[in-house]
Amino acid sequence: MSERNLCTERLQQERKQWRKEHPFGFYAKPNKKEDGSLDLHSWTAGIPGKSNTLWENATFPITISFPEEYPAKPPKVKFPAGFYHPNVYPSGTICLSILNEDQDWRPAISLKQICLGIQELLDTPNPDSPAQEPAWRAFGKDKITYEKKVKEQAKKYATD
Repeated sequence: MSERNLCTERLQQERKQWRKEHPFGFYAKPNKKEDGSLDLHSWTAGIPGKSNTLWENATFPITISFPEEYPAKPPKVKFPAGFYHPNVYPSGTICLSILNEDQDWRPAISLKQICLGIQELLDTPNPDSPAQEPAWRAFGKDKITYEKKVKEQAKKYATD
């Protein structure tokens, strides 16, 4: 089977699985192409902040781009540019080991696992993998500023 067919088949499976059972509060769906058909390589999703964290009561938008080589290669996952988090680059790209081909990416990792991993990362940043200086510095040295900025951002994406 060609890489392209494998990718399409896997993405169709992922979509079916997600529609059948996805974590509460999350959403993920393929975008539509200009002709109205589904673009399985380009998804829009939302990650809810966990209860009892600075991130609660908000759903944070992400885009997921699956390469032709998926699942051999991980998808590119991004928050909106300028998203405030120690492990998110200014471009919005998320720095997470399970999304890194050279670290913990495995073809068996599902869309559900990716979304849950990102939700976990929101409240438990990895200080050893900084992607943006201001959030990383505040997280490590100025918790008051960090918490204030996270709460402001959560308000921007509030679900209530």
